[in-house]
Amino acid sequence: MTSDTSGLWVERLSLTNYRNYPGVTLEATARPQVIAGANGSGKTNLLEALSLLAPGQGLRRAPFNEIPRAGGDGGFAVAAHVHTLNGPADIGTGLQPGAASSERGRIVRIDGVQQPGSGVLADYLEIVWLTPAMDGLFTGSGTERRRFLDRLILCFDPAYRTLAGRFERAMTARNRLLSDGVREDAQLSGFELVMAETGVAVAAARLEAAAAMARIIAERRARDPDSAFPWSGLAIEGRIEDDLAAMPALEAENAYAHTLRATRERDRAAGRTLEGPHRSDLAVVHGPKQIAARLCSTGEQKALLIGLVLAHAELLTARQEGAAPILLLDEITAHLDRHRRAALFEEILRLGAQAWMTGTDASAFEDLAGRAQLWAVDEGGLKAL
Repeated sequence: MTSDTSGLWVERLSLTNYRNYPGVTLEATARPQVIAGANGSGKTNLLEALSLLAPGQGLRRAPFNEIPRAGGDGGFAVAAHVHTLNGPADIGTGLQPGAASSERGRIVRIDGVQQPGSGVLADYLEIVWLTPAMDGLFTGSGTERRRFLDRLILCFDPAYRTLAGRFERAMTARNRLLSDGVREDAQLSGFELVMAETGVAVAAARLEAAAAMARIIAERRARDPDSAFPWSGLAIEGRIEDDLAAMPALEAENAYAHTLRATRERDRAAGRTLEGPHRSDLAVVHGPKQIAARLCSTGEQKALLIGLVLAHAELLTARQEGAAPILLLDEITAHLDRHRRAALFEEILRLGAQAWMTGTDASAFEDLAGRAQLWAVDEGGLKAL
């Protein structure tokens, strides 16, 4: 099968005992893919399976032991023939029957060779997603905004996962010592030094990502000042980020280490560490209106969110030799009028991305007629239309 474009795309996808799919295989082109079907038919399950071709837990962040099909053998498999910047590859991932539900229980194979973990998948595909669960990004907890920002960073800095993991482990160890009543400086300071080093590095990576996004957003604004997806202003709010704006990184590390030493008793009473990058937040402003995104209408927030995802995809495209990431857009047309739907489709086509889009009404995608591949999903089965 030949591609309509070069870059990153999935040519064949096979699922075995995956949620409501006993076994299904589809052959795709590099063009946008539209998955239409009733609620509960398995559209999101298909996108979730695609998201597992990237590192991590996928777009639902579900424990892996929740994924196997009821009535199956307790395991599941996702297999794909994909096109990458380094040529075609066969990726397989899944869970063996009876395996643990953690990330360690997940098997990943590249061209038939088992890999030590899912992190290696970052070398093959870049995948960006937008789901209805993300609609509350601007009004929900800071945790979701940090997760959104961290996924953005991971797409062009796979080492960030290791860095953030080191911070989390050191913080967990410090919290445990505080909870156990430990007050010896020698025991606490070692973990605090690791937290200071990695915490400042995490904050610096976030600031760099936000700055890169701001540059892309500015380019998009200049190109299309009347876009259906308004430009956003981004800022990282946090004490470490403020320090990095005012002093060298080494001084910021020393300042954070001093803060951790000075707040041990407060953190002990709280049962958690109250200062650090795990408490920072992503502030988003509706650019044209200059108001906080959390104060915007639901429709404006959706348009802002799509604009951010498109900017993210454009940033990745610029960083990887013009190859757009794979986009997973779940129920993407549900709250968009005809004008914004058409604008979104044109953005996707301009990027040259293989976008997998789901919806209950196939007619919502009529502007893509002749330019996309359409599938109908029903009761664990797929049919090309």
